[in-house]
Amino acid sequence: MRIDRYIAQSRVIDLKSTDFESAVSELIEVCDVTKERGLTKKGLVADLLDRERQMTTYLGHGVCLPHARVNMKRPYMVAVGRCANGLAYDGHSEYQDIRYIFLLLASENARSYLYSLASLARVFQDKGHMDRLRAAEKLSDFRKELKQVFAGEESQPRRRHNRFNNLILREAAKIAKGAQCTSVLVFADTFGGGVEVGKVFKGFKTVLIAHGTSDAATEREEIDAVIPIRSYSNHRFSQLRSAVLIGLTRGIFSSQDRLCCIGGLPQSNQFDSITVVDVEREFDTMLASKSDMLPASVKPEVIERVLAIATELAVEGREGHPVGCLFALGNAEQISQYTKPLILNPFYGYKDEDRNILNPFMDETVKELSSIDGAFIIRGDGVLISAGSLIHAPDYTHELHSGLGSRHAAAASITQAIDCLCIVVSGSTGQVTLFRHGKMLPLIEKALIRNS
Repeated sequence: MRIDRYIAQSRVIDLKSTDFESAVSELIEVCDVTKERGLTKKGLVADLLDRERQMTTYLGHGVCLPHARVNMKRPYMVAVGRCANGLAYDGHSEYQDIRYIFLLLASENARSYLYSLASLARVFQDKGHMDRLRAAEKLSDFRKELKQVFAGEESQPRRRHNRFNNLILREAAKIAKGAQCTSVLVFADTFGGGVEVGKVFKGFKTVLIAHGTSDAATEREEIDAVIPIRSYSNHRFSQLRSAVLIGLTRGIFSSQDRLCCIGGLPQSNQFDSITVVDVEREFDTMLASKSDMLPASVKPEVIERVLAIATELAVEGREGHPVGCLFALGNAEQISQYTKPLILNPFYGYKDEDRNILNPFMDETVKELSSIDGAFIIRGDGVLISAGSLIHAPDYTHELHSGLGSRHAAAASITQAIDCLCIVVSGSTGQVTLFRHGKMLPLIEKALIRNS
């Protein structure tokens, strides 16, 4: 979703307040909510503060994202405030680190509310974007940079390809044609100012793989799709495997496709490799079928989010220590037949929206709970049902590589017993593995993580 379309210059201000409640009130003042029936500024501030008391909206990196669903005609309204010295709030020291408040108001009928929150969070997690915002000293410059960042416009001019890059692109097009490839994948992060493929791959579906590519990239004529990879592994084949998996779940690729992939070192501005991937051979026939790739109830964006969190846990661990965990995705009622709680359910009693894995504020909660023994049970629409659940599925016959433990055995068993999908992070090696129908697919190899 294009957030920049809802950012008006009149709603981007420098805050005068020194406490959080007053700062939120300032932002409400610049939002024209009085025209909306039943909405009052006082009531809106009270709702936002009530949410803040239940769960902090501080995302880190100096950014706070208070948000609420309200009864209004327009789908979204965004107000942004800068504060130079942080804010005081109920004795919480982390609020002193706040430098930006992004207020998001969404209509109760807005269908993509959680995706909008996730889009905002992705921008704030991009160091390059935040550096651009911090570098803007004047309010007028800040407003301009803010609009460009959320529109996906690069701060650097696009670099023209040198002769070697042009050679790689031309040869890649020949290889793609000779190998009867259906799609061309380009690692966009190779270029700091954005990559231009022009009309070199005319006749092929052209897909970008990138960490922070905006939705705006899909509006360019030569780009058919963008696959954002939120991964800390620098190994290209690991990123490629994750990208193809996401492409399969989204329907961008099929099991019969053959892909030509062009990449290079991130920010090097130089292509250096061409790889041809046969999807069916790479992923196994059982996994590569679009109709069988995911359980019927699991949305593609849910597995993308879980993969992102699992990857971060694999590489970062928790407080410097490796963490192992298991995520089970599918029909929660069916999964619950083969699980039992090891702890009191930390998600019980919360609204579905507040405990959805797509909600960016759940990232830290999930990572904190990952150190507890047991599995996360996640409904197909992303709602976290429980944590610390013991899986006791029947011991079906399955083949596991040596060195894999009880988490992998449980994941293999339950994915054979019912129509679900599991993602496992190994606590000893950091390897991330997907299980479907008892079969395993390593997404990030243990050797790659330790060397990244």
